[in-house]
Amino acid sequence: MRKIAQLAFVFVCIIVISSTNTIAQSNLDEALQKAKMENKHVFLNFSGSDWCRSCILLKKTILDTEEFKKFADEKLVILDVDFPRLKKNKLSKEQTAINEALAARYNKKGQFPTVLLLDSNAKVLGKTAYKKISPEAYIKHIKSIIKE
Repeated sequence: MRKIAQLAFVFVCIIVISSTNTIAQSNLDEALQKAKMENKHVFLNFSGSDWCRSCILLKKTILDTEEFKKFADEKLVILDVDFPRLKKNKLSKEQTAINEALAARYNKKGQFPTVLLLDSNAKVLGKTAYKKISPEAYIKHIKSIIKE
């Protein structure tokens, strides 16, 4: 009986993870494939989650809001490319290599935060960053980039 409960829990977790768009994709290929299948755009977010003040503000004041999450679930596949500095937040070597390769391709200047909006073929549609505006205004700005 306990194994059945454990399997049910794992199954529910898989469903929740696969159905939510705000969980970051682990790499660009997966994000592009999901964007293509769901007719969405990729929101490529370069962040320093534990040291970059603007990155933290972007996440707290816009990306973590219900308004933005709802919009993202409908229109975006979010790919977080994080570069934490604190030892406790250190990423795996594999994920670090993936993030560095994405930065070499899309964020050569190493600017944080940098948000790129891509179509499902990896074409850059536009670039933005943290803006001290409301989530609604940020969504309107994103819509103008993706021509929504």
